Amino acid sequence: MSTTKSALLVTVLTLLIGFAPPATAEKPPLAPTPPMGWNSWNRFGCDIDENLIRQTADAMVTSGMTAAGYEYVNIDDCWMAPTRDAAGRLAPDPVRFPNGIAALADYVHAKGLKLGLYSSAGTHTCQGLPASLDHEVTDARTFAEWGVDLLKYDNCHNEGRPALERYTAMADALEATGRPIVYSICEWGANDPWEWAARVGGHYWRTTGDIADNWGSVMSILDQQVGLEAFSGPNAWNDPDMLEVGNGGMTTEEYRAHLSLWSLLNAPLIAGNDLRAMDPTTRALLTDPDVIAVNQDWAGVQGHRLADDGDLEVWAKPTSDGGAAVVLFNRGLTGARVSTTAGALGLPDSPAYTMRDLWANTIVVTDGPVRASVPPHGARMYVVAPGGGSGEPAVSAEVVTDRYADPGQTLTATVRVSNDGPVPARGVRVLLDAPPGWLVSPAGGATVPAVGPGGESTVDFTVTVPAGEPTGTHALSAEINYRAGQLVRRLTGYGAVIIATTPSGSPWLSALPPVSTQVGWGQLGVDRSVDGNPLTIGGLTYARGVAPHAESELRYHLGGACTRFTSAAGIDDEVGDRGSSTFTVRGDGVTLAESEVVTGADGPVALDVDVTGVTELVLLTDDGGDGIDYDHTQWADAALTCQN
Repeated sequence: MSTTKSALLVTVLTLLIGFAPPATAEKPPLAPTPPMGWNSWNRFGCDIDENLIRQTADAMVTSGMTAAGYEYVNIDDCWMAPTRDAAGRLAPDPVRFPNGIAALADYVHAKGLKLGLYSSAGTHTCQGLPASLDHEVTDARTFAEWGVDLLKYDNCHNEGRPALERYTAMADALEATGRPIVYSICEWGANDPWEWAARVGGHYWRTTGDIADNWGSVMSILDQQVGLEAFSGPNAWNDPDMLEVGNGGMTTEEYRAHLSLWSLLNAPLIAGNDLRAMDPTTRALLTDPDVIAVNQDWAGVQGHRLADDGDLEVWAKPTSDGGAAVVLFNRGLTGARVSTTAGALGLPDSPAYTMRDLWANTIVVTDGPVRASVPPHGARMYVVAPGGGSGEPAVSAEVVTDRYADPGQTLTATVRVSNDGPVPARGVRVLLDAPPGWLVSPAGGATVPAVGPGGESTVDFTVTVPAGEPTGTHALSAEINYRAGQLVRRLTGYGAVIIATTPSGSPWLSALPPVSTQVGWGQLGVDRSVDGNPLTIGGLTYARGVAPHAESELRYHLGGACTRFTSAAGIDDEVGDRGSSTFTVRGDGVTLAESEVVTGADGPVALDVDVTGVTELVLLTDDGGDGIDYDHTQWADAALTCQN
């Protein structure tokens, strides 16, 4: 894996150019560490009332969330009455909040918690209710009188007025109340708030549009954090939006990766699930003390991407005790080993280093390599520090095989076991687990007497895919059992094979099953738009095509059998002249074609791409640099020319 920057270099550059300005006398230092709490929007939207807020405050305490550090109970949009009161003040909805916001604040405060409230720097909120533009002084005074501790200030219905002017007006009004109120600027990253929000009084600011409870959304937001590490610090935090952990749209592995990365980014940890009905897995993820400790620790620079090797990434940050926190991240379809080194993490030379696995609660010793097998859409999170002596060795494994296979094919799967520690791993027993019906030989596995310090051993297995195996990604995992001194250990090495049929003739792309689909919102439209309408670009209607909401990634298996890909790419007319995106065609990791930024006001862009010899075709759409709202992208008339 190629290292793109070192943590040490980034830290030095950060100190030279400066991150967000420190707190001044005009901005109370209310967020020396990233704020932690809960917000109603992700799970409940407008379906809120005072009973929900009271019950959530109760659950925050009884679930252990408060003990873990969560303290803000934030009410998002839809708490207001449809009109201001006779005195021109915002008023709570009399049905949803009959006892008023002040009574809720008292209830929350009695629990040892703090209350957050929502408004927008526009004429109306995003849901069309009264908002605070040109009412900043009155509304800030009202919030303070009610006992509000945090204001989330949105960006809807802003009349095109300058963001700096609108957000400064509310900052000044909050300051004038004399009440300490954390100021959360939710401007969606539209005007680079990391460059000015701290200066005008913001304690944290959104860097992107809204998150959604799916993998594509989390990946889109994560990518937009690259390069922002220079603008974060105490009382001035980048905010990649709230957590989706526990809302049901992703797997446990994906939620663990989501929380690992947000913690490393020093992001505000604002839960967005139903705290009253958390299962034990969700509760354990959200309250893990070691992961939270990384989030709350500040050592000069937030987490940042250290290395990028396609689907495999390394994210890291220094820790205040002289170590480094690192997330080994696999955003791809198949399990793989992700690697870096102590040197790349910016750590000083040492004969050995400890690797503390924050999720597994284990500690091993490495002589420098920092690596682990990571499942698809997964992450492993460590704190690495100099020292360790002759402790338990860092052992890792991976399963290596051809990426693609046909039904009925026999292939070789190689399991590699590596020992990066100071003492041998002995009696290494290797078993390969394949899907039901697959034949594996040797079926009983194999034993390696020992893997010495700095050593690696391989075991080859023959794997036969059933003739009728359906297309898709099929996991191959290796179970490794070994002894380290008197300890008996077990670990898993991850891999996979993708079963796919090679296309022939001149198929429409919408007739082929993609190897994988990643969209920024909703579901992939097949011969229909994102909203389920006929495909239409610039007034032209298309019968065939695929329509992913940006940011998106669609993968197709070509198997080297095709020569040409064509499409009319653009933004669907259903969003009017809004939305923007760049369309990129990649083959086997190489960019073959890329459009300029296309908007909803533009007609279709004709793409005619040579894909001769390409095994895997990847179609990408991004957010055009302004967030994913209205980015209803489509690859209309998408077709392949392949061998018969």
